[in-house]
Amino acid sequence: MDSSIEPQLQLALGLRLIVAALLGGVIGLERERRGQPAGVGTFAMVTVGACAFSIISDLVFRGSDNTRIASGVVEGIGFLGAGLIIRGRAGVHGLTTAATLWASAAVGMLVGFGLYILALITTVIVLIVLVVRAVKPVARKLEELREDHPAEQPPDGDE
Repeated sequence: MDSSIEPQLQLALGLRLIVAALLGGVIGLERERRGQPAGVGTFAMVTVGACAFSIISDLVFRGSDNTRIASGVVEGIGFLGAGLIIRGRAGVHGLTTAATLWASAAVGMLVGFGLYILALITTVIVLIVLVVRAVKPVARKLEELREDHPAEQPPDGDE
């Protein structure tokens, strides 16, 4: 790999980082508005990081093997998401935030590989899902369904 990348290319790649931060920030803003602990900063950092790693992956591993770093991003986000999930007596909390963080990493990766339209579509889908599930009638119906069909509890000692 040539370590002296032309300034014009660096600026174009820098634009990808900015776009990733903006899309992640929009998703994080929705989470922050709902009082979730992971907000604008968290989601912007995840999308920027995923974007940067995708850019590095594309520059270093041009061709068919440029998925090495990208697969590491997916694993790393899985660990971050696992840290957000809390299981207690009242049930499991943080699944939506963890899943949203995971989807945000995908947005960052899409931008990193220059797939702006897919990144925008993914961001819109994530926002629609988050907004629709927060609409009071929908949220009530989902809660009713959970109460009607509670998750099975593991046998004693398996928690």
